[in-house]
Amino acid sequence: MAHLTRLSFVAATLLATTCAVHSARAAEPPADLCSLLPASEVSKTLGRDYDSPQKTVAPRPYQNTASGTDCNYLAKGSKLWFRSYVDPSPTAATDLFARLSRFYGPQTPVNGVGDEAYFDGEHALHVRKGKVRFYLNLTPVDSASATEKQLRDLASRVCGRL
Repeated sequence: MAHLTRLSFVAATLLATTCAVHSARAAEPPADLCSLLPASEVSKTLGRDYDSPQKTVAPRPYQNTASGTDCNYLAKGSKLWFRSYVDPSPTAATDLFARLSRFYGPQTPVNGVGDEAYFDGEHALHVRKGKVRFYLNLTPVDSASATEKQLRDLASRVCGRL
C-alpha cells in the first residue's frame, strides 16, 4: 500500500510539473508585441477604421532595462498609441511599474485588468500583467468615460493574449 501511495505521489508530481512548464511556455508574449492588438479589433472597439500599426522601438525607461515596442494605429482624426515592454521577470515588471507610476499622476486605479492598472490624468491606461507592462493612449479624448471604457476593453483583450 505504501508503495502504491508513493507511486501515486510521483505520478502526481510529474503531472503537475509538466503542466506548470507548459503553462509557463504558453504565457510567453509573442515576438511581435503589436500582434497582441490587431488593427481589426482596434477598429471594431473604437468605431473607426484604423490602419495596421506603425511599429517602432520604444526607449528604455532606465539604464539597464529593456527597450520596448511602440505600435501606433492611425485613423482619420485619431491615434491609438500602444507601448509595451517585456521585462525579465514579473518582479522586475512590478518594480518598474511602481517606479514609473510616480511620473503619471493623478491616478485612478482600474480593477479587473491585468495584475495592476491605472488611468493617468490624461486618461491613458497603464497596465502590468506578469512580466509585461503596457500603455494605451487614445487621442483625441472626446468623452473621458467613453475613452476609458474603450481602453479597458482593448487592455482586457491584450491581457487575454498574455
